[in-house]
Amino acid sequence: MIDEGYVKYRCNWIKAESVSFNEIKELNQWRDELYQLGLIGEYENGIGFGNISIRYYLPGQFIVSGTHTGSLPILNEQHYTRVTSFDIGRNCLTCEGPIQASSESLTHAVLYEADATVNAIIHVHHFKLWQKLMYKVPTSAQDVPYGTPEMAKEIIRLFEEENLNEKKIMVMAGHEEGIISFGSNLEVAGKIILGCYHDLV
Repeated sequence: MIDEGYVKYRCNWIKAESVSFNEIKELNQWRDELYQLGLIGEYENGIGFGNISIRYYLPGQFIVSGTHTGSLPILNEQHYTRVTSFDIGRNCLTCEGPIQASSESLTHAVLYEADATVNAIIHVHHFKLWQKLMYKVPTSAQDVPYGTPEMAKEIIRLFEEENLNEKKIMVMAGHEEGIISFGSNLEVAGKIILGCYHDLV
C-alpha cells in the first residue's frame, strides 16, 4: 500500500526568500533526470513521490525539494527550501524558504547527522527496483513508517548493523517503493541509484 504522502513531523515553516539558482543548479539537473525516468513523480491518486537534497554550508542545515513537488516536471528556486534545524527526538523541523520541506526531510536530517561525509541524498520510488533490492541492501523494518523518529532510529541501526555507510543505499520496507541513496556529492548518490535502475531495465 502506497504511503499517504503527508508530513508526519511537526514543521515550523518560516516563509522566506528562495535559495539562489546556483545553489540548486546541480540539484535540479539530477532531479530532472530522475523525473524523466519516473523515479520521482506522481501517482494516479495525486500523491507525489521522491525528493532530493544537499548539505548546506552552514552546520546542521541542508537544502531539500519541497512538499508536493513530485508532480512538477520542472522545478525552480521556488520549489526548494532550507532546513535550518531539527530535533529528531521531538519529531520537529524548521525550514526557511518559499515552500515547506518534503515529508521525508526528517529522514534526510538523520542521514546528514549520522555521517558527516554525506553531502547529498536522493529518495526515489520504483516498485520493481524496491522488490529487487529488498534485503539485498540495508533494509528498514517493515513496521517503521517514513518521516518519523522511529525511522531515524532504524537508520542508525542500519549504520551500526548493516554497514549502511559503505553501501550508501537502503530500502524502506515499510514505505512501499521507497529507496534512498546518498554520498559525498550528488554524482555519487545519483550513480548508485541509476546503476541499480539500469541493471534492472
